[in-house]
Amino acid sequence: MRTDRRTLLRSAAAVPLAAAAAAPTARAAAAGAGRPLVVGHRGAAGWRPEHTAAAYTYGVQTGADWIEPDLVPTRDHVLVVRHENDISQTTDVAAHPEFAGRRTTRTVDGRPVTGWFTEDFTLAELKTLRAVERLPGVRDRNTVLDGRQQVLTFQEVVDLARRLSRRYGRTVAVFPETKHPTYFRSIGLPLEGKLAEAVRRNRLGPRECVVQSFEPSSLRRVAAQRLGLPLWQALGTTGGPYDLVAAGDPTTYADLMTPAGLAGIAEYADWIGPDKTSVVPVGADGRLGTPTTLVADAHAAGLRVGAYTFRAENQFLPVDFRRGSDPNGFGDAFAEYALHRRLGVDAVVTDFPDLAVLARDGAGAPDGTG
Repeated sequence: MRTDRRTLLRSAAAVPLAAAAAAPTARAAAAGAGRPLVVGHRGAAGWRPEHTAAAYTYGVQTGADWIEPDLVPTRDHVLVVRHENDISQTTDVAAHPEFAGRRTTRTVDGRPVTGWFTEDFTLAELKTLRAVERLPGVRDRNTVLDGRQQVLTFQEVVDLARRLSRRYGRTVAVFPETKHPTYFRSIGLPLEGKLAEAVRRNRLGPRECVVQSFEPSSLRRVAAQRLGLPLWQALGTTGGPYDLVAAGDPTTYADLMTPAGLAGIAEYADWIGPDKTSVVPVGADGRLGTPTTLVADAHAAGLRVGAYTFRAENQFLPVDFRRGSDPNGFGDAFAEYALHRRLGVDAVVTDFPDLAVLARDGAGAPDGTG
């Protein structure tokens, strides 16, 4: 017999539930006052190599409200920011002969991955590497910065966000994601305790930090730290969260996006972060389908909705918004932002925060009205 989804979510993590009491205050603090928040995805990954000081700085300069660092650990258990622990495509590690012997295959979230992994390097060793553009065939312009930016620690991103907040006279929040937390816990490098240490050390409040994860148990562990921060349950499009999969729990992301699933998420989190296609499906022909009720259902459960990931290139847009035949050419990104704003999303996670800000604040419309 299928167990109630709320029970499944509770059983996914053997840690106390601590966030519920703080949720109303956290939600109010994170609110966008009727204007969708703009989250700089890995900084401003459309214009600069991701997770670099240049990307974060450009994202804030052009109006991002939050900047997103993905957290992975080093061998000496320091949190650094990379989209994946495999750094083959985002650093110049392959050009370092001294690290050639570190290339290996690991099983991460049930999948074999071959490359170089942060958990096999000390922080000092990672600091000898330099960042490169992850999608050089799509964003060739960004390769001009290859080799010029270091791998950052989470602490360095917090420090940068505070410097930029002072420079631009507004609070810029950091939006860390715990990456592969079940995997890292299994190899003795858990993420949540180190994240909590950083939050306390820097006295980060709910306007300065929002924590996200695809794994409910990771968010529950963060909630158990009683940090008073908003929590964001990220949602994939296929399968289920890996912590539930590893525990033999059949709950899928689709289950979590039902009214019952959303009610369960609202017990520990303040936000959901669905893929934008969960808000407006795209058919096999690449064209937009009928919007779902996800935004309305989430709001009814007391949750805010931040959709991901908005990009400007044709290949990442629905056919309806593409322009020309070049997959790397820019389409009508403004139309996509406008669609999701009409549907009531509370935040957009974007590689191009400048375009999202223009769309939100009016300058993206032909008549200037937005």
